[in-house]
Amino acid sequence: MGSDYAYDLVRPGIALYGGHPQRRGRNPFRPVVHLKGRILQIRQAEPGETIGYGATRTLQRPSRVAVVSVGYADGLFRALSTKDGEEGLVARIGSHPVPILGRVSMDLITVDVTDAPETEARRGAWIELLGSNISAHEFAMHAGTIDYEVLTSLGQRATRRYVGG
Repeated sequence: MGSDYAYDLVRPGIALYGGHPQRRGRNPFRPVVHLKGRILQIRQAEPGETIGYGATRTLQRPSRVAVVSVGYADGLFRALSTKDGEEGLVARIGSHPVPILGRVSMDLITVDVTDAPETEARRGAWIELLGSNISAHEFAMHAGTIDYEVLTSLGQRATRRYVGG
């Protein structure tokens, strides 16, 4: 043993999955795990209307609200729910940010697609919750946890597709 063997063996850990291996700084790794949910429907809603169990979010402007087929049973933590005045995880549809509104339920979430083009934010479209634009690190920060818990909590209902290898 001794200094001759220092750094000859490295445990890559979370880096294998594109996770952020350090507390600070830029992440040098690309994400390899993606979590997406499909838009089931889109509803027009008016200011003053509420979203989520317990009416946790009150709309401040006319909005297009999408109901998305993913929830805490799929690994989307309930801690990602947002109440009035809170900013939470911002999902993506293409390059457009779509904030989560209200509570994360077992099977569904709602997102604000008001600022996304209707050609992209439509029934059947996919919403990215984890992947190229949203790192496990960012997801974890909003949920008050760590990258490892995010990746190990993805539910059994999520379809797994292995690419390459």
